[in-house]
Amino acid sequence: MPNWNEILDEIQQNSAPFDTVRRRYLRKLHERTKRNIISYYSGWLAKPGANFTSISDLDMEGFMNAMKGLDYSKGLDLLLHTPGGDIAATEAIVKYLRSKFDVDIRVIVPQLAMSAGTMIACSGKEIVMGNQSSLGPIDPQIPQINGYVPAFNIMREYKEAKADLSEHPENAHYWSVRLQGLSPAIIQHCENAITLSSELTKNWLKTGMFNKFIKDGGFIDTLVDENLNENSASKIHGRHFDKAHCIRIGLNIISLEDDDCFQDDVLSVHHAYALTLSNTPASKIIENHNGAACIRSI
Repeated sequence: MPNWNEILDEIQQNSAPFDTVRRRYLRKLHERTKRNIISYYSGWLAKPGANFTSISDLDMEGFMNAMKGLDYSKGLDLLLHTPGGDIAATEAIVKYLRSKFDVDIRVIVPQLAMSAGTMIACSGKEIVMGNQSSLGPIDPQIPQINGYVPAFNIMREYKEAKADLSEHPENAHYWSVRLQGLSPAIIQHCENAITLSSELTKNWLKTGMFNKFIKDGGFIDTLVDENLNENSASKIHGRHFDKAHCIRIGLNIISLEDDDCFQDDVLSVHHAYALTLSNTPASKIIENHNGAACIRSI
């Protein structure tokens, strides 16, 4: 497997460097797997704060474009590298991919698929992870004045205030200041977001990853509610769940290290995307193995 520096040398020696080299390695991976490949790569690590790095409805254009010329009967390998994003857009993307490939979708996570990216990973029949790969908590984040706040934290503080005021009404002023801006509509929004993220993930697991296995509802409920969609144990939304942890909680994880040649091809593709996102204006790339691509730039 060529490493980061060797791929960089190859790029620097090419007349149309980044796209040409990246697509060659993507094609090589397709030739090994004999499956359709779509990559969904965000540049949020290389370009913190850049536009278009999170999952959004704009991504549907990229996925529609990536379907061109594919034989749906061959299934899909989805290479996923994302910080997450909008839940509604995530739902639409999963529905669209399943409308084309049913549940014959394998999600490959070379490095990170966080938040809503973890939800997408859970929609596949299996998740391929290496020792360097991570998923993350799917607890919803709610936009506030000072950034995003976990919906669970808002709900926890609201319930704490409610319990305290039932016994100590004299604390009303304290809580009115502390909870300033938290309207009943925001509380309801938090409840709905938590419920939706759980319901979608559970349904995708039941109909995809575990549809051919005898798994009672209690197993999937525990997997989602106690291990993925919570923040008491995780502490922070950006907590990394490595391969061993994902296996331990019950996800169907295939180890990238089980096949050296496959691992080499996947990591070569990953390095090529990382170099593209680090050295060009591109902030997100959605691309298939035939080179059909939608590239968002800052």
